Amino acid sequence: MKKLILVNGLAALLVLLAITFFSNCATSNVAMNKSGAQLWGENCVRCHNTPSPETFSDVEWDVAVMHMRVRANLTDEEAKKITDFLKTAN
Repeated sequence: MKKLILVNGLAALLVLLAITFFSNCATSNVAMNKSGAQLWGENCVRCHNTPSPETFSDVEWDVAVMHMRVRANLTDEEAKKITDFLKTAN
């Protein structure tokens, strides 16, 4: 009886982990299909007014996006796309 409960508990845990993994993959795929401009608009504007991309130099944008990557919970890919977009405008 104890083995059956343990097996059912482990199976439930594996299902939960699989759901979590695949839902994160789906979110990542959605973000990968978006441009840097879209990601910038969706992620940066939700918390504050964003400056024009022309406001800062490439180095300043690198620092700003690195800082905001952590605060906005951006993936590496999202941060790279946003940085590339911002750098093309200055």
